[in-house]
Order: sequence, then C-alpha cells, then structure tokens
Amino acid sequence: MTYKVAGMDVHKKVLMVVVTDAAAEELGFESRRFGTTASEREHLVAWLRERGVQEIVMESTAQYWKPVWLELEPHFDKLHLAQAHSNRAPKGRKHDFGDAQRLTRRLIAGELILSFVPDAEQRGWRTLTRAKLQLVRDRVRLQNQLEALLEETRTKLSSVISQLLGLSGRRILAALAQGESDPVKLAELGDSRLKCGKQVLADALQGQWQPMHRQVLQLFLERLDLQDQHIQQLDRMTAEAMKAYEGAVIRLAQAPGFGPDSAQQVIAEAGPTVQSFDSAAQFASWVGLCPGSEESAEQNHSSRSPKGNKFLRRILTQSAQAAVKKKGSHYQKVFRRWLPRLGYNGAIWAVAHKLGRLVWKILHDGVSYIERGEETSPQAKKRRAQKMVQALRRMGYKVEISTPIAQPA
Repeated sequence: MTYKVAGMDVHKKVLMVVVTDAAAEELGFESRRFGTTASEREHLVAWLRERGVQEIVMESTAQYWKPVWLELEPHFDKLHLAQAHSNRAPKGRKHDFGDAQRLTRRLIAGELILSFVPDAEQRGWRTLTRAKLQLVRDRVRLQNQLEALLEETRTKLSSVISQLLGLSGRRILAALAQGESDPVKLAELGDSRLKCGKQVLADALQGQWQPMHRQVLQLFLERLDLQDQHIQQLDRMTAEAMKAYEGAVIRLAQAPGFGPDSAQQVIAEAGPTVQSFDSAAQFASWVGLCPGSEESAEQNHSSRSPKGNKFLRRILTQSAQAAVKKKGSHYQKVFRRWLPRLGYNGAIWAVAHKLGRLVWKILHDGVSYIERGEETSPQAKKRRAQKMVQALRRMGYKVEISTPIAQPA
C-alpha cells in the first residue's frame, strides 16, 4: 500500500516540489519546478492529484506560502506549514530540491515543528484585527509627530493636558490649524473640567507658528480623522464577522484586564473555542508564555521563553498590566506576592501566563469569570458593567445588562 507525501520549498517566484512514497523501504523522489502564477498553481494541483498525493508539507519565508495554501486547501485534507528553523540544512550543503526532500523526510520521521494555520473564517478575523492593530500603531506614530511639531513651535499643550487628542486638545489643534493665534481665545476652547485651568493653558499656548507649521498641522489632523474612521469601520466589520460568537467575546471581555477589543483579538488568533489546543498548558506554550529549556550536562543554560504567537503575547502582557491594577482583584494579590522574588517584568510575565490559562478555560469550556478576590463596591461593579456595554455597542454588538447590580443595604 502506498502513501504519497509531497514536500515544497516555496519562494516568491518558484516552487520546488518533490513527491515520494512514505510506505516504501527506501525513499525515492520525483522532482518538478513550478511557478507561482495562477496557471502554474493550477498545474501544480493537477500534477499532485495525478500522482495520488495524500499529504503535503511546505516551508516558506515571509507570506509566499499563502497563495499556494489557498490553492491546495480545497483539494487536500492534510496540509502542513513547517517552521523554517526546524528544517535547517548543514552549512554549505543547501539547495532548493534538497530542502524539499529533507522537509519530506523529516515530516515522515516526525522531526518537524509545524505551524498552526486556522481555517478560512478565522484567517479573515485575523486580517481584520491585525489591520486595526497596524492602524492603531500608525495613529500613535502620528501623535508623536504632532507632539514634535508642537515642540518645534514652542507650544507646550501636551504638558498641561493629559490627552493631546482628547476633545479639548482636538478643538485647540483645529483652531491652530485654521490660523488662530490668540492664546486666550485658544484656552477658551478647553473644557472647564481641565485641571490646569485657563491661565496655565493660555500660557502653554504661547507659541511661534509659521504658515508652514499650520499647513502641516492641518494635514496631520486630516490624516488623524481618516485613521479614526477606518478604525471604527474595522470595529464594525469585526463585530459583524464574529456575530455568531458574540457570547464568547462578552465572556472573555468580562475577565480582568480584558475588554471587547482585546477579546476580539484573542479569538481571532486562537479561535472561539481554542479547539486546536487540548489543554491550557499546551495553549500557553503555543503563545510563548512558558519558560524555555536549554539543557546540557544536566544544567539548564537558558530559560528564555519561545517566541510563540507575538500577537497573543502582546495582548496577554498588556492585559496582565491592566489586571494587576484592579483593586482587590485576585491577580493584583498574585502580582504583589511574586513581585519581590521575580521583579516587575517577571511578575507581569507570570500573571500573563495565568491569564493565558484563564483564556483557554473561558473559551474551551464556555464558562464565565468569577472574581475570587476582595469584593469591590456595587458602584464599581455597575460602572464596569456600563463601560463594557458602551464599548460593545460602539463595536456593533447589541447587549443589555440583564442582571441588576445589588445595592448595599
């Protein structure tokens, strides 16, 4: 009985493909070179099916594997993407068909490290959430450019208000771009609740603006408005795409350190039920939150964590930093207990690991988080619930507070 396996070394313009019978005593390879255009990918599918290939493994740098994967996915059930470092060749002995043959041999021997490739629906979610992440990073970069421009004009607005791009800051920046130069009139545009006061604000707005500065500021503000519109649009698109899993988003958003946005990003990366991971430990290891091991002569020379999924590691680390700031929470207690021994970074990393296990539990078992720390006041619980509902509604979800918050006796 034969069992045909194909190995592919994927490049931008060419595909090096080999086919072998894994059931044979001695492996013999049939090799062929293909291009990466649409017609060449169709020829590849026909050639593989003609040879009765049942399992395919590919290795690729960058994103060049995606068109090939999408072409093969409807026709073959067993598709694998190998991590390149697990198929390294000896120095001075590397060539493309040799890489494909070695890839196939190591797959048969079970020596490859395979990447997790989600289904088409989840890949669409990742496209949306990662596009939003890039827009948010661009927005932060634009804010830094705005602050640099203000410093160049000797305007210290960001020194006296906490949010440069809040409502007051946006009104003042818009007036500056339109040509207003009177510090007193500009200060009147600030909200009355600003802690700095009108006099301090007017003093900070005494800058030296040239026409060129105002033109650049206007361009920055227009780009900022466009970015905000695109972020809101992506929020609505993501909520619509995940509408069938609204319950999972809400349950995860209720956990300490999380919110609707971070919950959507986690589900986009790991899936709504994390069914690809059999245990919380396996999930945490895939994210890259477990200590590494580099043992030789019974000594561990490095405990550095593996790279894992960089998007999820960022989310869980940020969530850990938020969770430890919640007064009376279980994670704040854990953080304070670990802080003297592990230091700040180590303690945050340990909390992120615990949150990763919590994420697996919530999504895999379909449960909700229950706070086991000190009870917070009913008013704090009510504010938390109201903020959560408002954030979910802005993203396009339709939610209501069904359980009334108990009032103190």
